[in-house]
Formats: sequence, C-alpha cells, structure tokens
Amino acid sequence: MIFYSKTGDNFETFFHRRSSLIFEFEKGNITKKQFLEYNYDLVMRMNFKPFLRIDSYEMGMFNYQYYNVLAKYFSMLAKEVKNTKKHQKYYNYYLNKGNNYYNEKDKAALNLLEYLEFKDIEAYFVSLNSKRLDDKLYEIVLLNYKEAIFHSKAIWLLDILKEKGVFLEEKKLSLIDGYINETY
Repeated sequence: MIFYSKTGDNFETFFHRRSSLIFEFEKGNITKKQFLEYNYDLVMRMNFKPFLRIDSYEMGMFNYQYYNVLAKYFSMLAKEVKNTKKHQKYYNYYLNKGNNYYNEKDKAALNLLEYLEFKDIEAYFVSLNSKRLDDKLYEIVLLNYKEAIFHSKAIWLLDILKEKGVFLEEKKLSLIDGYINETY
C-alpha cells in the first residue's frame, strides 16, 4: 500500500486510477463486475473518507464517487446472495447498505451541483434496456469536466434539477450507454 501525505496526491492518484479503470472497461479488458470490485478496492485501499464540506470540484467529485462505488458494490453483493439460501440473511443487510450509500451519493451530487452553482450542467432521462428503470433513471452531465457523469433515480433531486432549469424534458442515449446497460 502506498501512503500519500498531500491531499493533492490522493486526488491525483484516485482520479488517475479511476480513469484507468474506465479505460480498461471501455476496451473490454474488464467486466462491469470487475470494474465495480476494482473501484471498491481502490476506495478501501486509499483509506480516504468523504469530506463534510467541499470547496473544490475534486472534493465534490470524490464524495460522489466514494458513495457511488460503495452503493454499487453493496447492491452487487445483495444481488449475488439474493437467491442463495445459505446467505439469505445477508441480502437485506447488503441491500440496506447499498440503498443508504445511494442516498448519500445523491446528496453528494447535489452538494457538487450547488458548489458549481448549477452552471454548465445538463440532465435528462436515459434510454435503457431495463423496463424497471425506464423513465426513472436520469443522467446528470457536468459539461466542462471529463468523466463527470452522474446517474440517479431520486425524485427529490430530479425536482431540484427541474427547478434550476437544467433538466431537459427529453430522453437521450446515455453518454456511457454501454456501461449503464450492462448487467453484473
């Protein structure tokens, strides 16, 4: 394990490794499941916790990614144990943890959007293969930042996006369609 003394080093390492994982997934070198597991390992190894208050894009993006990684990881674990009788008791535990982290992720997204004063942001519902998520999952794109694409189903956040005038009343193909439509 490598330890870093400066916050900037942590951010640089985190975002570099995250970009590398995105690249490997896009090339087909790793599966979505591996992508989620490697992201979880990255967050755990860095031992870098979310910020209570953000004063930079990087801090806000880290908070979002931190909670997003944990939400997806625990939701994945819940799916894995859902139909196994041996571990049925863990299903609710993992599912509740995942849902809690999804809620924290949405709050982190809002904090970053507020920090950016809702400027250069676009949001819309995405076209999906999943009927369960159709007309529920929306994408939030920070137009001036690379790899800054968020997803949510939170109605309260959707209401805020509409109130701020950044939600488009149209359905679009996700900028990361291959990722969101791949199951794990």
